[in-house]
Amino acid sequence: MTDNEPRPAPLDGIRVLEVGNYMAAPFCGMQLADLGAEVIKVENPDGGDQVRSSAPLIEGEGSAFMRLNRNKRSIALDLKSDRGKEIFRKLVSTADVVVENLRPGTMRDLGLDYAALQGINPGLVYVAASGWGQDGPLRDQPGMDIIAQARSGLMSITGTEGGEPVKVGVPVCDLVCALYAALAAVAALHARRTTGTGQFIDVSLLEAGVSLAIWEAGLFFATGEIPKASGSAHQSAAPYQAFRAADGWLTIGATTKYNWGALCRVLGLEALMSDERYVDASLRHRNRKALAETIESVTVTAPAAHWLRVLGEAGVPCAPIQDFGQVFSDPHLLARQYFWDAPHTKVGSVRQLGSPMRFSKTPVRRDKAAPLLGEDTAALLAELGIS
Repeated sequence: MTDNEPRPAPLDGIRVLEVGNYMAAPFCGMQLADLGAEVIKVENPDGGDQVRSSAPLIEGEGSAFMRLNRNKRSIALDLKSDRGKEIFRKLVSTADVVVENLRPGTMRDLGLDYAALQGINPGLVYVAASGWGQDGPLRDQPGMDIIAQARSGLMSITGTEGGEPVKVGVPVCDLVCALYAALAAVAALHARRTTGTGQFIDVSLLEAGVSLAIWEAGLFFATGEIPKASGSAHQSAAPYQAFRAADGWLTIGATTKYNWGALCRVLGLEALMSDERYVDASLRHRNRKALAETIESVTVTAPAAHWLRVLGEAGVPCAPIQDFGQVFSDPHLLARQYFWDAPHTKVGSVRQLGSPMRFSKTPVRRDKAAPLLGEDTAALLAELGIS
């Protein structure tokens, strides 16, 4: 194989068992599958992952499920039964990683927690994703993304000042927790090369959400000030937000000295450059409301396309606010072949969101859409020598 030939995906040869529903474990599993791991989705024979039945449905198959669980295999096992447990333990003996997002204590009650499984496979990396973590006073409380967003502080800074509570539009605590889970699993696999053993990893939606509060921690721990919602405005820089145009909205981020001057010149607001309220970045942020009103008094006089063109020509960072109909047909994403079509056993071709990870020599896998419930059960049992 030459240096220019593509190699197998980075995690080729790694086997992952995924046990769970909805987002955190499945999104983690999807990342590992994209990276080349063989991800076996362990599902209850009675309906499987609940996202399978989440609308919209295509020929009875959940549209989101077919994307969230791509590149995986599915085995239908009743983990409450003796036979299901026996098969799961045999799978564990062949696995490198287990990822689960059941409520803390559930796998222990089944006799399938890390303490039990490491005896079968000392090299096993076991990742437990939960709402609040494996200990602490909230440990046994139900964990959902919106609940974690609320408790993590994210909802207190999302939306407009004085407005109703607003959650982030995507399930960010679920998704970020999943990304931490995938990163931790890969790190533990690397550590195993030195230690020879696996380890237990505890990740939670709450701590994943709180970990994103970089600017908020900087403000609070330095000044004691409690961060508040500020719409689209930045926590410490201005102008950096959405502005109204004659026919809609655009975003502008002119935070450097060069971009600030260029913005003023394009808008015909050169006088702002010598205005004592805006002579440095700190003052511009302190007086950002008045500054935003002045900028918007100009941007509302012409369509967004005009401002995007002239600001772009001047080198000022700016962008339209696209809806997902526009995003999913965006010329830039199409030019980079971000979207891809995956075959599905029942539905046919299923368009997928691409992985943002682009490797020059070990590209991510683009194989197939999600499996049917138990689609690989017979094959996996045969591999284990179970009839």
